Amino acid sequence: MTQVMACIDGSTQAAAVCDCAVWASQRLGSPLSLLHVLDQQRYPLSGDFSGIIGLGSREFLLEELASLDEKRNKLALEEGRMMLDAARQRAVKAGVEPTLRHRHGDLVESLRELEGDIRLLVIGKQGEDSGSEMQLIGSQLESVIRTMHRPILVTPADFKAPASAMLAFDASATSRKGIEMLVASPLLKGTPIHLVTVSSDTHEARAALDAARDKLADAGFEVHVAILEGEVEARLRDYQAEHAIELLVMGAYGHSRIRQFFVGSTTTNMLRSATTPLLLLR
Repeated sequence: MTQVMACIDGSTQAAAVCDCAVWASQRLGSPLSLLHVLDQQRYPLSGDFSGIIGLGSREFLLEELASLDEKRNKLALEEGRMMLDAARQRAVKAGVEPTLRHRHGDLVESLRELEGDIRLLVIGKQGEDSGSEMQLIGSQLESVIRTMHRPILVTPADFKAPASAMLAFDASATSRKGIEMLVASPLLKGTPIHLVTVSSDTHEARAALDAARDKLADAGFEVHVAILEGEVEARLRDYQAEHAIELLVMGAYGHSRIRQFFVGSTTTNMLRSATTPLLLLR
C-alpha cells in the first residue's frame, strides 16, 4: 500500500513536517512512514586515510582517526534514531502510528528508490543543512521536486490544518490533471478552493476556468474563481494574502507562464516567499 512519507531531520521544521504528515495521513486514510537519511557525504560508512600514509603519518594516528570516524558515525546514527523516535511519539499522540525508516546515503537517491511506496511526500521548506536564515529553502529541496513524480507537500516551520486552498490554474494538461487529482483525492474534501489563473480575460481563458470550476463543484467543493492580469508570481502571492488562503496548490511542468515556477528562478522565489504549505501536483 502506498503511504504518506515524511522526511525527518534535525531542523527546527521537523515538528511541522511531522504534524503536516499526520494531517495528510488522516485525510488520505493512508499509512504514515517517517524517513531519516544519514547523509553519506557527512558520515561515510568508513574512513579511508590511505592517501596520507606517505606524508609521514604514523600508523597509530591513522588508527585513531579511523576510531574517531567510527564513533562519529555511531553518534550520528543514534541521533537519527532519536529524531525518528521523537517524531513517532508526536505522531502517536496525534492519533497515527507510523513506521520508521532509517537509511544511510543520499536523500534524493533514497526517495527515488522508495518512490513506488509513496502516495504523498511531505518535506520541510528548510532542512538542517540550511546554514543560515538567509538560505530560505533547503539545499536539496529543488532536487527533490525535480526528481520525484509524486505529489509533494512542502511545509514551512509552522503548520496548521488549512481551512482554504488556492489552485494556480493555467489550462495546461498538467493543471487539468491537477483538477482531476483534487476531485479524486480526499485530501482537501470540504476545503474551499480558490481557482485562480493569471492571463488575459479572454473567452478561452474563461471557458477553461469555468470547466475546471464545474468539475470541482460537481465533486462537492466550494469554488471561487478569479482571472488576474500581471506578473504571475506577484499576482498569485497578492491574491493568496488578500484572501488569507492557507495552502497553495500548483501543478509542476505546465506549458504556459506558470511553467516558469518549475524551470527557473521563479520556483526558488516562490518557495522562498511562501509562508504557507505548498502542494505540488505531479
